[in-house]
Amino acid sequence: MTNSPSQPIRVMLVDDHAMVRRGLATFLMVFDDFKLVGEAENGEIAIQRCAEVLPDVILMDMVMPGLDGATATRAIRQQFPQVQVIALTSFKEGKLIKSALEAGAIGYLLKDVAADDLAWAIRAAHSGRATLSPEAAQVLVETANQPPAPGLDLTEREREVLLLMVEGLNNTQIAGKLTVSSSTIKSHVSNILSKLGVTSRTEAVTLALRQGLVA
Repeated sequence: MTNSPSQPIRVMLVDDHAMVRRGLATFLMVFDDFKLVGEAENGEIAIQRCAEVLPDVILMDMVMPGLDGATATRAIRQQFPQVQVIALTSFKEGKLIKSALEAGAIGYLLKDVAADDLAWAIRAAHSGRATLSPEAAQVLVETANQPPAPGLDLTEREREVLLLMVEGLNNTQIAGKLTVSSSTIKSHVSNILSKLGVTSRTEAVTLALRQGLVA
């Protein structure tokens, strides 16, 4: 419990599971400074309902059929920038966390969060302060510390050469196809191997196919 402000924080729930929404609704009733003003079972309805009830804070599931949570969050934040969104989900994949935060979510919590921690996060979001679950924060740190995927720094010409390598052409054939000298192609191939961190054409081709570096 907390001392009730002059106006309770208006909260909306978005989750495709009715039992989850029911549990969260019961949780909100415990605190006298929260008021449940709306529910939605998917992203499309969330956007419509948000326009109708204008909540202060939305607890948004990320993985839902139809419009997902990140897309709904982005649309809501663009239309109603005063509405804060907390991603509340069972998933802690780096890509999901990143997409939620990039969409404008102010928090990212897992559904096993303690009631007091969730209450604190809602109040923090209402005040414009971000909250990340420890697990989400750890994933973001690990993601930030990962080296960039190989091949991102290839030039357009190097990608062309790599594609022809994948097709099985040798340096002379690639040179003829691109109407440049064999020595130029040899230089490109050397740069490709270096940038991909491999030592042979076979490794380069294997990595290119595995990483989807060529279309």
